[in-house]
Amino acid sequence: MKDLEFKYLKTLADQYPTIAAASTEIINLQSILNLPKGTEHFMTDVHGENEQFIHVLRNGSGSVKRKIDEEFGNTLSEKDKKMLATLIYYPEEKLELIKKQEDNIEDWYKITLHRLVQITKRVASKYTRSKVRKALPKDFAYVIEELITEKVEVQNKEAYYNEIIHTIIRIGRAPEFIVALSNLIQRLVIDHLHIVGDIFDRGPGPHLILETLRHYHSIDIQWGNHDVVWMGAASGHAACIANVLRMSAKYGNLDTLEEGYGINLIPLATFAMETYSDVNCDAFALSTSVDYNSNDRALDTKMHKAITIIQFKLEGQIIKKRKSFGMENRLLLDKINYETKTIEIDGVTYALKDTEFPTVDPKNPYQLTKGEEQVMERLCHAFTRCEKLQKHVRFLFAKGSLYKVYNSNLLYHGCVPLDENGDFKKVNIFGKQYSGRALYDILEHYARRGYYTTNDPAEREKGQDILWYIWGNPNSPVFGKERMATFERYLIADKASHVEKKNKYYELLNDEETVNKIMTEFGLDSRFSHIINGHVPVEQKKGESPIKCGGKLMVIDGGFSKAYQSKTGIAGYTLVYNSHGMRLVAHEPFKSTEDAILQETDVFSDSVIVETSAFRLRVADTDTGYDLRESIYQLEELLRAYQDGTIIEKSE
Repeated sequence: MKDLEFKYLKTLADQYPTIAAASTEIINLQSILNLPKGTEHFMTDVHGENEQFIHVLRNGSGSVKRKIDEEFGNTLSEKDKKMLATLIYYPEEKLELIKKQEDNIEDWYKITLHRLVQITKRVASKYTRSKVRKALPKDFAYVIEELITEKVEVQNKEAYYNEIIHTIIRIGRAPEFIVALSNLIQRLVIDHLHIVGDIFDRGPGPHLILETLRHYHSIDIQWGNHDVVWMGAASGHAACIANVLRMSAKYGNLDTLEEGYGINLIPLATFAMETYSDVNCDAFALSTSVDYNSNDRALDTKMHKAITIIQFKLEGQIIKKRKSFGMENRLLLDKINYETKTIEIDGVTYALKDTEFPTVDPKNPYQLTKGEEQVMERLCHAFTRCEKLQKHVRFLFAKGSLYKVYNSNLLYHGCVPLDENGDFKKVNIFGKQYSGRALYDILEHYARRGYYTTNDPAEREKGQDILWYIWGNPNSPVFGKERMATFERYLIADKASHVEKKNKYYELLNDEETVNKIMTEFGLDSRFSHIINGHVPVEQKKGESPIKCGGKLMVIDGGFSKAYQSKTGIAGYTLVYNSHGMRLVAHEPFKSTEDAILQETDVFSDSVIVETSAFRLRVADTDTGYDLRESIYQLEELLRAYQDGTIIEKSE
């Protein structure tokens, strides 16, 4: 036995000091391998739509409703099933309504508690008792365990269980118990959650979504470009901060920053009122929701224009500084002809809708004015000192990455950059060439340094610039377009200038050779694997399918954001992967939480079985199973060491 192996077994012996202890754990782990695989839930591009997101999270994209159907079949009416499902999604709110409506609340409690216990038994059945026990709410752990555990030794089981429920009702704890069971069902229906990017921007509640995710039991996140720009803003990168503010202003969501995160925007508001008081801002009209307070529109429009011009300047400074980023074609402020009110881009001359830029010096267009510098200094201080934002961004770094390989699935937000020949594109990052998986890895390396490095200012600055690069560079895996045409969309009426050509990757989504090549690059067996992709909305209304390459690749961005729903025709896709296979769920537009509670409406409208397994998938078929088999092997080695005397058992 090698020294290193012996040392490892000695350490393992501290945890399992006897033959009996090691044997028990081997038996336990071996049995877990044969349990059904836990259900995975995939969501992407939620873009701040917190009410719809939380509803879909609670219903598990229809998983709760399916469990109710499986358990009760035709023994419950559709009306009763809808009521039970809504109760599980929103237990506190639904209970308040039912208390006002029910004449005999005790009878309702009795019936409902029995039904919830049945559902809890079903959703707990695929887990070990130990795992279920860890998920139990502290206040009711013992009682719930009694109710969902079969008591072989109890002769009159029905009387035993009825008495427990009767006592819960008699002592006035039924409402709290219903809430506890409902939350437990939500917890057990989904074993693991994947967020495939873009939590931020457009919708009003990214901070509420992140606060929910921070407390979710098992989760990973693949960063989208909208997440990364907020991460850059939290690091104090001025250009990222300007982008975050511009988008918040454009979509009427400055309240997210001011009220959601407590970031003081008075410096920007004051500057905008003074500098743009008599300036035409029509080109910077807002795209607001029905909830927007129109009294704020005039000021918000001025703030929108002010921060957009600051953004163009700051980005121009980075492009000039970082020649290797290859973005000189985005230097546009110096191309404006103020006499003819035109600009030449890529050899084409366009008329400009607006050239009234009081802070732009045509001779030095990328230099901030003194007032702009002061605004950005105060905003940088506000972003870096915002405790809630920092907490959320640290969570994104802790639980997130640019890609994830999980249970034979490759998850990423945008694309793997390809050249025109369909090969992995070689990209220059600070003087070295990277492509494929290595490109993801180096970008993530610098992104983390941009946020966490404190003792090397030059490295931190490089990392922060990379966070901005990931946001909108043509070679960024989470952007994947030839340019971000922000300038053109604001200032040029000709829509031909707005086109953002996608990376070659998007032309080859149905090319099996390309898809297989990507899987192999990330260490997956292309015969059994899938790619789960976000970022680009699937336009179902035009007949586009989210299922590509015969089911090997799925693009599950279907327009969670209300801003996209007129384009896509639906309100988002989600994916559910359980022990029976994969199911893609298309969602209807979500009205409101209030409507879901009062009318008992749900938002999943249609589902497609992408793939079914010929046999029920077990834990043994997952990444967890691989780890468990490795643990079993090591424990069996320890057992042999005990049996041949290499390691001595500790006395009891």
